[in-house]
Amino acid sequence: MLSLTFLGSLSVQEKNLKPVLTTVQLAGIPPGTHHDALVTWELWNAYKRGFLDESGRIVDHDEGERTTSEAQAYGLFFALVANDRSAFERILQWTQTNLAAGDLTYNLPAWLWGCDPEGRWRILDRNPASDADLWMAYSLIQAGRLWQEPNFIKLGDAIAGNVAERSVLKMPGAGIVLLPAPVGFSGKNFVELNPSYLPIQLLYGLAAALPSGPWAQIADNTPAVIKHASPHGFVLDWVRFSTEKGWEPGRGPANEPQASFDAIRVYLWAGMMDPRTRGRKELLDALQGMRVYMKDKENFYPPMIVSVEGKAAERAGVGYSAALLPFLSAQGDTRALTLQLSRLEIARKNRSGLYGNPPRYYDQNLALFGTGWMDNLFRFTPEGALEVRWRSK
Repeated sequence: MLSLTFLGSLSVQEKNLKPVLTTVQLAGIPPGTHHDALVTWELWNAYKRGFLDESGRIVDHDEGERTTSEAQAYGLFFALVANDRSAFERILQWTQTNLAAGDLTYNLPAWLWGCDPEGRWRILDRNPASDADLWMAYSLIQAGRLWQEPNFIKLGDAIAGNVAERSVLKMPGAGIVLLPAPVGFSGKNFVELNPSYLPIQLLYGLAAALPSGPWAQIADNTPAVIKHASPHGFVLDWVRFSTEKGWEPGRGPANEPQASFDAIRVYLWAGMMDPRTRGRKELLDALQGMRVYMKDKENFYPPMIVSVEGKAAERAGVGYSAALLPFLSAQGDTRALTLQLSRLEIARKNRSGLYGNPPRYYDQNLALFGTGWMDNLFRFTPEGALEVRWRSK
């Protein structure tokens, strides 16, 4: 067990974030235990009260009460980590019925569901989001293994197969790439990629379950993609490859190259990788801009936006602090890690049990990943299999 204790003296500014948790435990899941009971995960229970309705729909209150396939996919993963099969099955059923026309074996889930201008609740954009599709396929396959339910594995295999068929292509000069969606991100001579859609541990996990698929090739190629997407060591939200210009910053919906709310997940995924995972060192090396920024004693919060030139701007919300916990742990940055933990502890002092006031959807998802990993509720093996506390041996 590795214990990191914050021992340095605090500056005047740092005293405003006086650590509530002074010792950070970075142990693996304890061996010799096997618990099948529902994990007592307070944040997940609070999240369900705040965002999961009885039908199995996760509601984003910040965006017109909409639901995204990302929300449903993350919800499946969190429910599995908590051994909350009831919530898992409700989320899955709502997703299949409402986002996939009743058949996830054939239809990839539409990414956006909400209220249209006429007041009707329906699919607003049918284009699937491949990151949600990956998390959904992966969570189903791992749920089938951990809960010994073959039907979940079959469904996860089918979703992964559909993603491979519709959202994966070979681009000369770039290799095998995962498009953000089947439509709108590629042309004859270019592809537009989202680095946060490429969690290496999930790709290797899918490769282990479906060795004939493209997943190992995409995983092996991911550190290079992240490096191309990370000028000055800060990964951008989008990166573009064309046969004419090669790799260059992508604009995405913001219509200008920047690192912001999409890119923060790249640090989260990288930090949660097992140290023995292939490509981890190369990936962390590509992200050294964030490591240097957070190590600077003048910086107490993650930046909300970083320009393509590497200039940080604005103080990010509490969700960014949660997302960086595994990354800072992987870097061994005790000071920055302790400050972010302190910020989170302060931000959770409210009746809801959630982070922030008001608690925002995206912040809670980042916090569930970041704090759940720090609390050893789950881990990923070098081959991408999910280990959970309730099933540890």
